[in-house]
Amino acid sequence: MKSSRVQRNGKRKTAASLSPVVQVRRIPDLTRLLLFVRAGGRCEFDGCPRYLMEHPVTLTEGNFAQVAHVVAFRRDGPRGRVRSRPKEIHALQNLMLLCPQCHKLIDDKPKDYTRRALSEYKRRHEKWIKQATGLSPERKTALIVFTAPIGKQTVSISYDHMLEAVAPRYPISREGLEIDLTNLLEETSAVTAVAKQNIADRLSRYFEPKGEWQRTGHVSLFALGPMPLLIFLGSQLSNKVSTDLYQRHRDTESWTWKKSGRPVKYRFETVQTGSDESRVALLLCLSGSGPREMLPAQIDPAYFVYELTLDGTMPSPTFLSLREDLENFRIAYQDALAGIAKVHGSLKELELPRRSCASCCLVWP
Repeated sequence: MKSSRVQRNGKRKTAASLSPVVQVRRIPDLTRLLLFVRAGGRCEFDGCPRYLMEHPVTLTEGNFAQVAHVVAFRRDGPRGRVRSRPKEIHALQNLMLLCPQCHKLIDDKPKDYTRRALSEYKRRHEKWIKQATGLSPERKTALIVFTAPIGKQTVSISYDHMLEAVAPRYPISREGLEIDLTNLLEETSAVTAVAKQNIADRLSRYFEPKGEWQRTGHVSLFALGPMPLLIFLGSQLSNKVSTDLYQRHRDTESWTWKKSGRPVKYRFETVQTGSDESRVALLLCLSGSGPREMLPAQIDPAYFVYELTLDGTMPSPTFLSLREDLENFRIAYQDALAGIAKVHGSLKELELPRRSCASCCLVWP
């Protein structure tokens, strides 16, 4: 009996049955330091960039952060049973800096907060911190974000896309001014009037003294919506602050102006000589073109009709790719208005049948 126990105990202690590697929970000091630096001392959970080096109520300085594993330390832990566990469980790419609440949330609901999702939160947060800490104070900007349904289709603008687009500037706050008219799903005259009043009121309050725009001296505007509202939005912007406009590029789904390419040229010409010099229409054929016979019914033969279009290339929804393209449009549009005024004098009304893009609408007023 005694001999049998000895044999069994001996079998359990053979070298083949023991792992040569013993994992410990202690995270190397250098790895921990790098994580704190890359996270900027803030929670890396999406939407919770809470500063973790002070108490949230008393503001007493201290370390209130927790280091969490994306793939759990133990196989039976949250997200622990994955096909390819990290060879080094304490590797920097497998660690996140979190506040206690977010740490508990991701570990209580591992099916909702998967390895892929948490890795993406970490990547975006650390990219943001790296950009923000590499910029000078003169690079601040204030965000204005406008969204309204186009037809029946709702639209949205990603904060990550805006952050990428404004670089090397950086937003003074994540919130900025958001004018969200998602609930206005009808384009009737009454709904448009309500929307315009909403835009006017919000921007009037926003541009009051001591606001974000004054602290930064710069505004970055992102807008998607029906052309009439975009034109009105542009007319309400303040000329007291430098403003950069951004365009959503269909080919890349990005809002970042491209760095290279051939600048667009514009052409202004007369397409119809009418009989009544007080009746003038300016066609803006930029993102699309069509037969001039498709003009609105009110543009009859009595109208003088002019056209501002692309020179040397076909109108296309993707024509606007460089920041220079938008500035050149602004100049060409103002020159067109000046040319019309030279021939027709001061007009009470100018018809603007248009096929253009969002950012161009913002510079028409």
